[in-house]
Amino acid sequence: MSGRVLSVASECVPLVKTGGLADVVGALPAALAPLGWDMRVLIPAYRALRPLIEGWSEVWWEEDLWGGEGRVYLGEIAGLQILALDAPHLYDRAGGPYAGAGGDWPDNPQRFAALSWIAARFAREGVEGWLPDIVHAHDWQAGLAPAYMAYHGGGTAGSVMTVHNIAFQGWAPATLLTDLRLPGSAFNSHALEYYGGISALKAGLVTADRITTVSPTYAAELMRPEFGMGLQGVIVERASVVEGILNGVDTAVWSPEAEPAHAYSAKAPAGKLAARAALCAEFGVDVPGPLAIVVSRLTDQKGIDLLPEALPEFIAAGGGVIVLGTGHAELEGAMQSLAHRFPGRVAVKIGYDEGLSHRLFQGGDAVLVPSRFEPCGLTQMYGLRYGTIPVVAAVGGLADTVINASPAALARGAATGVTFAPTDALALSQALRRLVALHADRKTWAKLVKNAMTQPVGWETSAQAYAALYEGLTA
Repeated sequence: MSGRVLSVASECVPLVKTGGLADVVGALPAALAPLGWDMRVLIPAYRALRPLIEGWSEVWWEEDLWGGEGRVYLGEIAGLQILALDAPHLYDRAGGPYAGAGGDWPDNPQRFAALSWIAARFAREGVEGWLPDIVHAHDWQAGLAPAYMAYHGGGTAGSVMTVHNIAFQGWAPATLLTDLRLPGSAFNSHALEYYGGISALKAGLVTADRITTVSPTYAAELMRPEFGMGLQGVIVERASVVEGILNGVDTAVWSPEAEPAHAYSAKAPAGKLAARAALCAEFGVDVPGPLAIVVSRLTDQKGIDLLPEALPEFIAAGGGVIVLGTGHAELEGAMQSLAHRFPGRVAVKIGYDEGLSHRLFQGGDAVLVPSRFEPCGLTQMYGLRYGTIPVVAAVGGLADTVINASPAALARGAATGVTFAPTDALALSQALRRLVALHADRKTWAKLVKNAMTQPVGWETSAQAYAALYEGLTA
């Protein structure tokens, strides 16, 4: 079966990215194309994108889009069919997609309502003869698209709402109900009302035909108060249409076989030793035991605050750590303090560097992902791809993608990493002890690395799951 899907999102690689959402939105069209699904991506034309759309075809004009007119331009970038919503009064600003120097843009509710409004219009009327069978909305920024389809008409299109991170909910005061073109009759706890206000994410969850999250375990976790962030009741109520579909990674971009220096593979792993030596030389570290890497936002959600307590014992046992990331100032400082405390064993680079990230996965022995919650996670998949053994909290997509090196899994030859629970410093310390022991057993370690590198982490399986979901909606 085949069809047309309008993917609606605030980010898309290679145009704009602040997190994993952009990777998913950018990867899905190519993954679905071999299965017969024509996916186009509708995103805002932020300031940095406006020069890229010069020369594109204008395919839509909207006179009244929350304070000004909007135009949609169709073009192709990196094989993606992009529909860029150009509304300068909403998107032509210095700063990021959601915030400027002073914090979040105060008109974010209207900015992303405009994106959703255009998506619903395309669902009803099509654009340049292209009428979507499915509107696929991603996170709160597109949450009003299914709502507008439900309340203003969506033609024959079905709607899918994907939750990438339920912690971000797109809250707005109730006084904006009319301004956001939402019906007062729907302002109740079973529909739009959310703790006295409006949540764009809840609006999508209660109106979409299907709901997906980015891993099966996260789908189950969202029904519990410790993970549902206040929306667990909505997820429970709609459980019959909720499905968890794992993300994948771009295996052409994240490929140890294709790295420009020290390439290696599961069948020819020697290059990893050379990459490790080069990485140690680059950072001035000398690590006799396992060299762990951390490539992460430096936040409590990612469990970075656990490292100062858990790492000293690991370092005393011969381990070392290289950290790459940026985030909360106190955690950046805590990581730099570790580097000063353990010179030659801990190194830190504050910021993000894509090339360095690749070198870290190439040369690291293990990657630490101690997240308190993780909807899917791509970091552990990069680790698997590069034979950099994931040490992960047993939550969300981390639990779904890493097979713990338990005695049973080791005996079966199936283990791919180390998982731990609960997410606290003691459990992480215990996991790191296991890592040291595994690394010391060279035969077991070699098998672990080979298992990791042969795990399927691409988009093929996930694309088939999305195609089946779309087929079920259009049947």
